[in-house]
Amino acid sequence: MITYDLFSQLNDTNDPQWLGENTLLLPAFLTNYATQLKQHIEAITALAPFRHMRTPGGHLMSVAMTNCGPLGWITDRKGYRYSPTDPITALNWPPLPELFRTLACRAAQLAGFADFQPQACLINCYRIGSKLSLHQDKDEHNLQAPIVSFSLGLPATFLWGGLKRHDKTIKIPLLHGDVLVWGGVDRLRYHAIAPLKEGYHSLFHEQRINLTFRQISY
Repeated sequence: MITYDLFSQLNDTNDPQWLGENTLLLPAFLTNYATQLKQHIEAITALAPFRHMRTPGGHLMSVAMTNCGPLGWITDRKGYRYSPTDPITALNWPPLPELFRTLACRAAQLAGFADFQPQACLINCYRIGSKLSLHQDKDEHNLQAPIVSFSLGLPATFLWGGLKRHDKTIKIPLLHGDVLVWGGVDRLRYHAIAPLKEGYHSLFHEQRINLTFRQISY
């Protein structure tokens, strides 16, 4: 069983919960759309399969990734950046499904970001033991626009820090169907995903799928 400390009361209701001045958790926001979202993800990954990217330092990431939308986030020896094509296949990323766009924009609007227009959707696949190290999302040109994050499948522990790497982190449970939106004064806060605990989800099985929507330019 996963235990949570400071935020153990989260997700007890489906009411929106503010976790910071510009950070909003929307519990179970996606629950009624989970099957449709899974179908779209399967169609996208048939065209652009998940793969484990390497960091500029040569480290193989434990999280498998792919993208959809006009731009996709990639990492290789040249660094971190957005690209209109998959550099492995030299093909354009699959288009962003309208359902993805609608739900991401609706969530952003609830968090106070009415003008959000997603240009990239990074799709992460976490298997048991996969994690994402503490980092900032700062590869986008537009740092005024929020990050909109969808959680599907197994629960994860989201580590939420401050504007400096060594600031204390707090643990936030992200459950199936949850959406987390952060921007404004919280946009550059450090964050991470702790190693995924063993479990099974009826629709997504032994994995967590995370979609993050980003507006790259102004």
